[in-house]
Amino acid sequence: MTDVRRASAADDALVTSPLVIMAVRPDGFEAVWAVSRLSRGRLEWRTDRAEGEARMDPFGMTPQGEQVLRVRAEGMHPGTTVQVRAVTEAVGDPGAQHVSAWKTVRLLDASAAHARIAVWNDTHQRDDTIRALDEQTPAVDLLVWNGDLCNDWKTPGQFVSTVLSPAQRDISADRPLEITIGNHDVRGDWAFQLQDYVATRDGRPFSAARIGPVACLFLHTGEDKPDAHPTFEGRVAFEPLRAEQALWLREAIARPEIRDAPYRLVFCHIPLRWLDETPADYDDEGYDWFSRFSRDAWHDALVAWGAQLIVSGHTHEPALIPGDAQFPYAQVVAGGPDLDASSAEAATWIDIQADPEALRLEMRTLDGAVRLTHALAPHAPDRSRSDGGD
Repeated sequence: MTDVRRASAADDALVTSPLVIMAVRPDGFEAVWAVSRLSRGRLEWRTDRAEGEARMDPFGMTPQGEQVLRVRAEGMHPGTTVQVRAVTEAVGDPGAQHVSAWKTVRLLDASAAHARIAVWNDTHQRDDTIRALDEQTPAVDLLVWNGDLCNDWKTPGQFVSTVLSPAQRDISADRPLEITIGNHDVRGDWAFQLQDYVATRDGRPFSAARIGPVACLFLHTGEDKPDAHPTFEGRVAFEPLRAEQALWLREAIARPEIRDAPYRLVFCHIPLRWLDETPADYDDEGYDWFSRFSRDAWHDALVAWGAQLIVSGHTHEPALIPGDAQFPYAQVVAGGPDLDASSAEAATWIDIQADPEALRLEMRTLDGAVRLTHALAPHAPDRSRSDGGD
Protein backbone atom coordinates (compact mmCIF):
# COMPACT_ATOMS: atom_id res chain seq x y z
CA MET A 1 0.00 0.00 0.00
CA THR A 2 1.26 3.45 -0.85
CA ASP A 3 2.33 5.36 2.26
CA VAL A 4 0.47 8.64 1.67
CA ARG A 5 1.81 11.46 3.86
CA ARG A 6 0.50 14.85 4.93
CA ALA A 7 1.06 17.46 2.22
CA SER A 8 1.65 20.24 4.76
CA ALA A 9 0.83 21.17 8.33
CA ALA A 10 -1.76 23.63 7.08
CA ASP A 11 -3.84 20.75 5.72
CA ASP A 12 -4.73 19.69 9.27
CA ALA A 13 -7.55 22.26 9.01
CA LEU A 14 -9.18 20.10 6.32
CA VAL A 15 -10.30 17.45 8.83
CA THR A 16 -12.11 18.69 11.93
CA SER A 17 -12.81 15.54 13.96
CA PRO A 18 -11.25 12.21 14.84
CA LEU A 19 -11.88 9.22 12.61
CA VAL A 20 -14.91 7.71 14.39
CA ILE A 21 -15.55 3.97 14.05
CA MET A 22 -19.23 3.01 14.17
CA ALA A 23 -21.54 0.10 13.33
CA VAL A 24 -18.87 -2.57 13.69
CA ARG A 25 -19.85 -5.91 12.14
CA PRO A 26 -18.27 -9.36 11.68
CA ASP A 27 -17.17 -8.36 8.16
CA GLY A 28 -16.30 -4.67 8.63
CA PHE A 29 -17.41 -1.33 10.01
CA GLU A 30 -18.21 2.24 8.97
CA ALA A 31 -15.96 5.24 9.55
CA VAL A 32 -17.24 8.81 9.90
CA TRP A 33 -15.23 12.03 10.08
CA ALA A 34 -15.83 15.75 9.66
CA VAL A 35 -14.30 18.07 7.07
CA SER A 36 -14.15 21.83 6.72
CA ARG A 37 -14.94 22.02 2.99
CA LEU A 38 -15.94 19.90 0.01
CA SER A 39 -13.70 16.86 0.10
CA ARG A 40 -13.29 13.28 -1.04
CA GLY A 41 -12.29 10.51 1.33
CA ARG A 42 -11.22 6.89 1.42
CA LEU A 43 -10.03 4.37 3.99
CA GLU A 44 -6.80 2.42 3.94
CA TRP A 45 -6.81 -0.72 6.07
CA ARG A 46 -4.41 -3.50 6.98
CA THR A 47 -4.38 -6.69 9.02
CA ASP A 48 -1.65 -9.22 9.71
CA ARG A 49 -2.74 -11.05 6.54
CA ALA A 50 -3.99 -8.47 4.06
CA GLU A 51 -4.39 -4.81 3.22
CA GLY A 52 -6.74 -2.80 1.06
CA GLU A 53 -8.87 0.28 0.49
CA ALA A 54 -12.51 1.21 0.95
CA ARG A 55 -13.42 4.04 -1.41
CA MET A 56 -16.95 3.56 -2.75
CA ASP A 57 -20.29 5.02 -1.69
CA PRO A 58 -23.61 3.18 -2.28
CA PHE A 59 -23.90 4.71 -5.77
CA GLY A 60 -20.38 3.85 -6.90
CA MET A 61 -18.84 7.26 -6.31
CA THR A 62 -15.85 8.13 -4.17
CA PRO A 63 -17.38 9.26 -0.84
CA GLN A 64 -17.69 13.05 -0.88
CA GLY A 65 -19.13 15.81 1.28
CA GLU A 66 -18.64 19.35 2.45
CA GLN A 67 -19.25 18.69 6.17
CA VAL A 68 -18.92 14.98 6.84
CA LEU A 69 -17.50 11.90 5.11
CA ARG A 70 -18.63 8.30 5.66
CA VAL A 71 -16.99 5.19 4.25
CA ARG A 72 -18.10 1.59 4.72
CA ALA A 73 -15.40 -1.07 4.93
CA GLU A 74 -16.40 -4.69 4.33
CA GLY A 75 -15.21 -8.08 3.12
CA MET A 76 -13.18 -8.90 6.24
CA HIS A 77 -13.33 -11.86 8.63
CA PRO A 78 -14.98 -12.10 12.06
CA GLY A 79 -12.76 -11.32 15.01
CA THR A 80 -10.05 -9.74 12.87
CA THR A 81 -8.02 -6.89 14.32
CA VAL A 82 -7.89 -4.17 11.67
CA GLN A 83 -5.80 -1.03 11.48
CA VAL A 84 -7.48 1.75 9.52
CA ARG A 85 -6.80 5.35 8.56
CA ALA A 86 -8.60 7.95 6.46
CA VAL A 87 -7.17 9.82 3.49
CA THR A 88 -8.97 13.10 2.78
CA GLU A 89 -8.47 15.35 -0.26
CA ALA A 90 -9.97 18.82 -0.80
CA VAL A 91 -11.95 18.89 -4.05
CA GLY A 92 -11.12 22.51 -4.88
CA ASP A 93 -7.45 22.21 -3.95
CA PRO A 94 -5.88 18.92 -5.09
CA GLY A 95 -2.73 19.69 -3.10
CA ALA A 96 -4.60 19.81 0.19
CA GLN A 97 -4.60 16.36 1.74
CA HIS A 98 -4.93 14.94 5.23
CA VAL A 99 -3.99 11.45 6.39
CA SER A 100 -5.20 10.38 9.81
CA ALA A 101 -3.27 8.30 12.29
CA TRP A 102 -3.82 4.56 12.19
CA LYS A 103 -6.68 3.40 14.37
CA THR A 104 -7.31 -0.16 15.58
CA VAL A 105 -10.69 -1.90 15.56
CA ARG A 106 -11.56 -5.51 16.33
CA LEU A 107 -14.45 -6.94 14.34
CA LEU A 108 -17.33 -8.76 16.00
CA ASP A 109 -17.10 -12.51 16.43
CA ALA A 110 -20.10 -14.59 17.45
CA SER A 111 -17.84 -17.50 18.40
CA ALA A 112 -15.86 -15.52 20.98
CA ALA A 113 -16.24 -16.78 24.56
CA HIS A 114 -16.22 -13.32 26.14
CA ALA A 115 -17.79 -9.92 25.48
CA ARG A 116 -17.51 -6.53 27.11
CA ILE A 117 -19.90 -3.65 26.43
CA ALA A 118 -19.94 -0.16 27.97
CA VAL A 119 -22.98 2.12 28.00
CA TRP A 120 -23.30 5.90 28.28
CA ASN A 121 -26.56 7.84 28.13
CA ASP A 122 -28.12 11.27 28.55
CA THR A 123 -24.91 13.27 28.25
CA HIS A 124 -26.84 16.27 26.86
CA GLN A 125 -23.76 18.07 25.47
CA ARG A 126 -22.12 18.23 28.89
CA ASP A 127 -18.41 18.32 28.08
CA ASP A 128 -17.31 17.91 31.69
CA THR A 129 -19.36 14.74 32.02
CA ILE A 130 -18.13 13.34 28.71
CA ARG A 131 -14.51 13.90 29.68
CA ALA A 132 -15.06 12.03 32.94
CA LEU A 133 -16.86 9.18 31.18
CA ASP A 134 -14.09 8.95 28.61
CA GLU A 135 -11.46 8.73 31.33
CA GLN A 136 -13.29 6.00 33.25
CA THR A 137 -14.47 3.78 30.41
CA PRO A 138 -12.01 1.04 29.42
CA ALA A 139 -11.40 -0.53 26.02
CA VAL A 140 -14.46 -2.61 25.13
CA ASP A 141 -15.96 -4.54 22.22
CA LEU A 142 -18.66 -1.88 21.89
CA LEU A 143 -19.53 1.49 23.44
CA VAL A 144 -23.29 2.05 23.32
CA TRP A 145 -24.19 5.75 23.53
CA ASN A 146 -27.77 5.14 24.54
CA GLY A 147 -29.49 8.34 23.49
CA ASP A 148 -29.85 12.02 24.32
CA LEU A 149 -26.45 13.07 23.10
CA CYS A 150 -27.86 16.58 22.74
CA ASN A 151 -30.60 18.86 24.06
CA ASP A 152 -31.91 19.82 20.63
CA TRP A 153 -30.39 20.71 17.27
CA LYS A 154 -30.72 24.47 17.03
CA THR A 155 -27.95 24.94 14.46
CA PRO A 156 -26.31 22.57 11.94
CA GLY A 157 -22.91 23.39 13.41
CA GLN A 158 -23.61 21.33 16.56
CA PHE A 159 -23.25 17.89 15.00
CA VAL A 160 -19.47 17.66 14.78
CA SER A 161 -18.79 18.86 18.32
CA THR A 162 -21.61 16.74 19.77
CA VAL A 163 -21.38 13.45 17.85
CA LEU A 164 -17.91 13.11 16.32
CA SER A 165 -15.71 15.12 18.66
CA PRO A 166 -17.57 15.48 21.95
CA ALA A 167 -15.55 17.46 24.50
CA GLN A 168 -12.76 17.38 21.90
CA ARG A 169 -12.30 13.66 22.62
CA ASP A 170 -11.86 10.62 20.39
CA ILE A 171 -14.39 8.47 22.21
CA SER A 172 -14.22 5.59 19.71
CA ALA A 173 -10.53 4.92 20.39
CA ASP A 174 -10.47 1.20 21.38
CA ARG A 175 -14.28 1.39 21.68
CA PRO A 176 -16.29 1.06 18.43
CA LEU A 177 -19.31 3.31 18.82
CA GLU A 178 -22.98 2.35 18.67
CA ILE A 179 -25.47 5.23 18.87
CA THR A 180 -29.10 4.68 19.76
CA ILE A 181 -31.35 7.67 19.21
CA GLY A 182 -32.98 9.46 22.15
CA ASN A 183 -36.00 11.73 22.22
CA HIS A 184 -33.87 14.88 22.56
CA ASP A 185 -31.79 13.75 19.58
CA VAL A 186 -34.84 14.21 17.33
CA ARG A 187 -35.68 17.74 18.49
CA GLY A 188 -34.92 21.04 16.82
CA ASP A 189 -35.14 22.32 13.26
CA TRP A 190 -31.93 20.54 12.21
CA ALA A 191 -32.57 17.13 13.78
CA PHE A 192 -33.20 15.59 10.35
CA GLN A 193 -29.46 15.92 9.62
CA LEU A 194 -28.39 13.65 12.48
CA GLN A 195 -28.54 10.64 10.17
CA ASP A 196 -25.61 12.08 8.19
CA TYR A 197 -23.39 11.71 11.27
CA VAL A 198 -24.61 8.40 12.70
CA ALA A 199 -23.65 5.20 10.89
CA THR A 200 -25.76 2.07 11.40
CA ARG A 201 -25.35 -1.45 10.07
CA ASP A 202 -28.16 -1.36 7.53
CA GLY A 203 -28.85 2.34 7.12
CA ARG A 204 -31.79 2.29 9.54
CA PRO A 205 -31.88 3.51 13.17
CA PHE A 206 -32.28 -0.04 14.50
CA SER A 207 -30.13 -3.15 14.14
CA ALA A 208 -29.03 -6.45 15.64
CA ALA A 209 -25.53 -7.68 16.43
CA ARG A 210 -23.90 -10.67 18.09
CA ILE A 211 -20.88 -9.90 20.30
CA GLY A 212 -19.40 -13.16 21.52
CA PRO A 213 -22.10 -14.82 23.63
CA VAL A 214 -24.31 -11.70 23.70
CA ALA A 215 -27.02 -10.90 21.15
CA CYS A 216 -27.97 -7.22 21.10
CA LEU A 217 -30.98 -5.45 19.63
CA PHE A 218 -30.62 -1.68 19.21
CA LEU A 219 -34.05 -0.04 18.91
CA HIS A 220 -35.39 3.49 18.38
CA THR A 221 -38.13 4.38 20.86
CA GLY A 222 -38.87 7.76 19.24
CA GLU A 223 -40.38 10.66 21.14
CA ASP A 224 -42.01 10.80 24.56
CA LYS A 225 -45.35 12.05 23.25
CA PRO A 226 -47.60 11.04 20.31
CA ASP A 227 -46.56 12.14 16.83
CA ALA A 228 -49.53 14.52 16.57
CA HIS A 229 -48.51 16.51 19.67
CA PRO A 230 -48.39 20.20 18.69
CA THR A 231 -44.86 20.71 20.03
CA PHE A 232 -43.51 18.51 17.21
CA GLU A 233 -45.02 20.71 14.46
CA GLY A 234 -45.31 17.78 12.08
CA ARG A 235 -41.58 16.97 12.20
CA VAL A 236 -41.78 13.38 13.46
CA ALA A 237 -43.16 10.05 12.26
CA PHE A 238 -42.29 7.58 15.00
CA GLU A 239 -45.55 5.66 15.02
CA PRO A 240 -44.81 4.10 11.60
CA LEU A 241 -41.16 3.63 12.62
CA ARG A 242 -42.19 1.59 15.66
CA ALA A 243 -44.48 -0.50 13.46
CA GLU A 244 -41.63 -1.07 11.01
CA GLN A 245 -39.38 -2.20 13.85
CA ALA A 246 -42.06 -4.62 15.04
CA LEU A 247 -42.02 -6.33 11.64
CA TRP A 248 -38.24 -6.26 11.48
CA LEU A 249 -37.96 -7.80 14.95
CA ARG A 250 -39.67 -10.98 13.75
CA GLU A 251 -36.95 -11.40 11.13
CA ALA A 252 -34.06 -10.33 13.37
CA ILE A 253 -34.82 -12.72 16.23
CA ALA A 254 -35.00 -15.61 13.75
CA ARG A 255 -31.39 -15.18 12.62
CA PRO A 256 -29.46 -18.12 14.09
CA GLU A 257 -26.75 -15.98 15.71
CA ILE A 258 -29.42 -13.82 17.41
CA ARG A 259 -31.94 -16.59 18.08
CA ASP A 260 -29.49 -18.94 19.78
CA ALA A 261 -27.33 -16.51 21.78
CA PRO A 262 -26.73 -17.39 25.43
CA TYR A 263 -27.51 -13.79 26.50
CA ARG A 264 -30.16 -11.53 24.93
CA LEU A 265 -30.14 -7.78 25.53
CA VAL A 266 -32.09 -4.81 24.16
CA PHE A 267 -30.71 -1.27 24.12
CA CYS A 268 -33.17 1.60 23.66
CA HIS A 269 -33.27 5.11 25.05
CA ILE A 270 -36.73 5.32 26.60
CA PRO A 271 -37.44 2.42 28.98
CA LEU A 272 -40.07 -0.15 28.09
CA ARG A 273 -41.01 -0.45 31.78
CA TRP A 274 -41.06 2.04 34.65
CA LEU A 275 -41.72 2.25 38.37
CA ASP A 276 -44.92 4.30 37.94
CA GLU A 277 -46.83 3.58 34.76
CA THR A 278 -49.61 6.12 35.26
CA PRO A 279 -50.62 7.39 31.79
CA ALA A 280 -49.17 10.80 30.92
CA ASP A 281 -51.42 13.83 30.54
CA TYR A 282 -50.04 15.20 27.26
CA ASP A 283 -52.41 18.19 27.37
CA ASP A 284 -50.87 19.32 30.66
CA GLU A 285 -47.18 19.17 29.74
CA GLY A 286 -46.99 15.46 30.56
CA TYR A 287 -44.61 13.10 28.78
CA ASP A 288 -43.75 9.41 28.79
CA TRP A 289 -41.36 8.15 31.45
CA PHE A 290 -41.52 4.83 29.62
CA SER A 291 -42.49 4.08 26.04
CA ARG A 292 -45.80 2.28 26.19
CA PHE A 293 -46.11 2.79 22.41
CA SER A 294 -42.87 0.86 21.84
CA ARG A 295 -43.67 -1.86 24.36
CA ASP A 296 -47.09 -2.48 22.85
CA ALA A 297 -45.49 -2.84 19.42
CA TRP A 298 -42.50 -5.02 20.42
CA HIS A 299 -43.46 -6.95 23.56
CA ASP A 300 -44.66 -10.16 21.93
CA ALA A 301 -41.54 -10.50 19.78
CA LEU A 302 -39.24 -9.79 22.70
CA VAL A 303 -40.95 -12.41 24.85
CA ALA A 304 -40.87 -14.95 22.01
CA TRP A 305 -37.15 -14.32 21.59
CA GLY A 306 -36.43 -14.65 25.30
CA ALA A 307 -35.16 -11.11 25.88
CA GLN A 308 -33.57 -11.00 29.32
CA LEU A 309 -32.78 -7.34 29.88
CA ILE A 310 -33.71 -3.91 28.49
CA VAL A 311 -31.01 -1.24 29.00
CA SER A 312 -32.25 2.36 28.83
CA GLY A 313 -31.78 5.93 29.99
CA HIS A 314 -34.19 8.89 29.64
CA THR A 315 -35.47 9.28 33.20
CA HIS A 316 -32.10 10.38 34.70
CA GLU A 317 -33.10 8.16 37.63
CA PRO A 318 -31.26 4.83 37.99
CA ALA A 319 -33.53 1.84 38.50
CA LEU A 320 -33.61 -1.94 38.22
CA ILE A 321 -37.02 -3.50 37.64
CA PRO A 322 -36.89 -7.33 37.78
CA GLY A 323 -38.74 -9.47 35.29
CA ASP A 324 -42.08 -10.94 36.29
CA ALA A 325 -44.80 -13.14 34.83
CA GLN A 326 -46.23 -10.35 32.65
CA PHE A 327 -42.88 -8.89 31.61
CA PRO A 328 -40.22 -11.63 31.68
CA TYR A 329 -37.46 -9.17 30.75
CA ALA A 330 -35.84 -7.03 33.45
CA GLN A 331 -35.39 -3.28 32.91
CA VAL A 332 -32.25 -1.33 33.84
CA VAL A 333 -32.36 2.47 33.64
CA ALA A 334 -29.20 4.56 33.99
CA GLY A 335 -28.53 8.05 35.35
CA GLY A 336 -28.48 11.63 34.08
CA PRO A 337 -25.99 14.22 32.83
CA ASP A 338 -24.54 15.69 36.03
CA LEU A 339 -20.83 15.42 36.80
CA ASP A 340 -21.44 15.62 40.56
CA ALA A 341 -21.90 12.07 41.82
CA SER A 342 -24.08 13.32 44.69
CA SER A 343 -26.62 14.94 42.36
CA ALA A 344 -30.07 13.42 41.95
CA GLU A 345 -29.29 13.28 38.20
CA ALA A 346 -25.72 12.05 38.52
CA ALA A 347 -24.13 10.55 35.43
CA THR A 348 -23.44 6.83 35.37
CA TRP A 349 -21.81 4.37 33.04
CA ILE A 350 -22.61 0.69 32.68
CA ASP A 351 -20.06 -2.10 32.38
CA ILE A 352 -21.41 -5.37 30.93
CA GLN A 353 -19.13 -8.42 30.89
CA ALA A 354 -20.19 -11.84 29.67
CA ASP A 355 -18.56 -15.26 29.60
CA PRO A 356 -19.93 -18.82 29.39
CA GLU A 357 -20.92 -18.83 33.06
CA ALA A 358 -22.77 -15.51 33.44
CA LEU A 359 -23.40 -12.00 32.22
CA ARG A 360 -22.65 -9.39 34.86
CA LEU A 361 -23.72 -5.75 34.79
CA GLU A 362 -22.38 -2.99 37.01
CA MET A 363 -23.60 0.59 36.96
CA ARG A 364 -21.10 3.09 38.35
CA THR A 365 -21.21 6.80 39.16
CA LEU A 366 -18.31 9.02 38.15
CA ASP A 367 -16.68 8.74 41.59
CA GLY A 368 -16.31 5.00 40.98
CA ALA A 369 -19.11 3.90 43.32
CA VAL A 370 -21.23 0.94 42.23
CA ARG A 371 -24.84 2.13 41.95
CA LEU A 372 -26.40 -1.24 41.11
CA THR A 373 -25.55 -4.70 39.83
CA HIS A 374 -27.41 -7.38 37.92
CA ALA A 375 -26.48 -10.85 36.68
CA LEU A 376 -27.95 -13.16 34.04
CA ALA A 377 -27.54 -16.88 33.59
CA PRO A 378 -27.17 -18.08 30.00
CA HIS A 379 -30.12 -19.40 28.09
CA ALA A 380 -30.06 -23.18 27.85
CA PRO A 381 -29.50 -24.36 24.27
CA ASP A 382 -32.71 -25.32 22.48
CA ARG A 383 -31.98 -28.77 21.12
CA SER A 384 -35.16 -28.73 19.00
CA ARG A 385 -33.74 -26.03 16.74
CA SER A 386 -31.21 -26.30 13.95
CA ASP A 387 -29.69 -23.85 11.52
CA GLY A 388 -31.17 -25.74 8.62
CA GLY A 389 -34.34 -23.65 8.47
CA ASP A 390 -37.98 -24.70 8.68
